[in-house]
Amino acid sequence: MQISIQTAQNVTIEHDKAGVGNRILAFLIDAAIITLYSIGVNYVMDIVGWFDSVWMNILLYFPAFFYDLYMEILNNGRSIGKQAMGLRVVRLDGSSPTIGGYILRWILRPIDVWLSGAIAIICIALTENGQRLGDLAAGTTVVKLRKTEKVSRLQLVEKMEEDYEPVFPEVKILTDQEINLIKEALRMQADHTNSKPVMLMTEKVKEKLEIESELRPTQFLYTILRDHTYYTTREQS
Repeated sequence: MQISIQTAQNVTIEHDKAGVGNRILAFLIDAAIITLYSIGVNYVMDIVGWFDSVWMNILLYFPAFFYDLYMEILNNGRSIGKQAMGLRVVRLDGSSPTIGGYILRWILRPIDVWLSGAIAIICIALTENGQRLGDLAAGTTVVKLRKTEKVSRLQLVEKMEEDYEPVFPEVKILTDQEINLIKEALRMQADHTNSKPVMLMTEKVKEKLEIESELRPTQFLYTILRDHTYYTTREQS
């Protein structure tokens, strides 16, 4: 299933909604990592004899306690489990969550996983955008990344159909540097589901070429690239 994310520019971006099964598997991977870390800490503390030291307990268990919070902040919305399952936390406008949003998700996590995660599962199943309580509070959701599909789509721009008809002849004035910037914006969206560069680049291109288009930003930029390839190929032949 897909979810529609409405951006601040009133553009709808389609993402694959992270299924309950994938989110559970990501959770189990993260739980296994925390468990193995805790076992290792217990082993070391037993050997060294630090069980009676409150401060050492706090210091050594600190990484496990804040694992989900700092992993999502430092790894662009992905814990190790989420990364393994190809998942990522995003805001409903398609951008990266703020630190405050990550903190809200983390604070409400104990409630979500209460009763063996039943509350989180029910919320994800019943909400339109697949949100647990922490997501509802933070205005976030979890999506399934489709990096391979989007990157391959960018690569296919270089291959033109024989009967292709260009849409915007104005693209001939774009420089190679500007074309590379457009490709980089599309790659950033593919790799990180970060739509802001695509939005900004769309406005810049329309302004420079003095054109209007009803195409969605991503579709518009791909059309610009295909048109540029079309004219470049003709000039070289």
